[in-house]
Amino acid sequence: MDRFQAMNVFVHVVEARSFAAAARELRQSPPAVTRAVAFLEDMIGARLLIRTTRSVTLTETGARYYTDCKRLLADLQEAEAAAGGAYAKPSGMLTITAPVQFGQMHVAPVVGQYLDQYPDIRARLLLFDRFVNIAEEGIDLAVRIGHLSDSSLTAIKVGQVQPLVCASPVYLVDQGWPKTPADLSDHKIISTTGSSARLDWQFKPTRAGGKMVQFSPNARWETNSIEAARNAAIDGWGITRILSYQAAPHIASGQLCSVLDDYAPDPVPVHLVYPEGKTAPAKVRCFVDLAVAELRSNVLFDSR
Repeated sequence: MDRFQAMNVFVHVVEARSFAAAARELRQSPPAVTRAVAFLEDMIGARLLIRTTRSVTLTETGARYYTDCKRLLADLQEAEAAAGGAYAKPSGMLTITAPVQFGQMHVAPVVGQYLDQYPDIRARLLLFDRFVNIAEEGIDLAVRIGHLSDSSLTAIKVGQVQPLVCASPVYLVDQGWPKTPADLSDHKIISTTGSSARLDWQFKPTRAGGKMVQFSPNARWETNSIEAARNAAIDGWGITRILSYQAAPHIASGQLCSVLDDYAPDPVPVHLVYPEGKTAPAKVRCFVDLAVAELRSNVLFDSR
């Protein structure tokens, strides 16, 4: 019996937690699946699985062997795909997700360049201001703004952005500049309430070793739209908090001013994340290479 074929059967049994389910997935007979696992156990000289009437569980040896099998099979698949050219030329559909404004401003231009370079590719750009589970939603690659939780995803940092508190010059002349975070209590606040937005505003402590200062805005105006909050601030209605890339064009044009810069919290990282790591197909790897170069060269993002 072919050893790699038997290893593939073993991995399917472990992940399906059933000989019968693995047989259905592999379109093999249950006796053939049983023989494949028995072949590996005879070859290794150790029991890999504990089988009961209801479930299949790994022995300690089986758990280590399963991890090794997954790695070896992935390496084999990559080698075969590379030899056959499947990983050499980008093709097919690439699905990317990003936050709405970041995607419109900075990811969409990269997608256009990518499509021009690779004529066999089609692209789908999905923009959401919410967390997207890329495995469950069939996404090839995501742009994430914020600190990442531990996961099995490959992550490449392309820069960082700064939370800014902003208002129009007209508003600040009329209502006065806040000097400390506590002064915000005397101002009209426009608060964003999207799924990824913090409800409290954090500020750097006033002395070394101090705790972060948290301001919970008593906002008269709440919106789940960054654009609406920014436009309201530009119109002089009040003060809002947005990220530096969202504010930069309007600060440069004089429509907005940033305040409380001495209390600005630490920057927020921007990452590209995708699930396959080194086994990612060419369509993903080529987009990552292009996007990393373009985003890191953007003056709006500190690439440290």
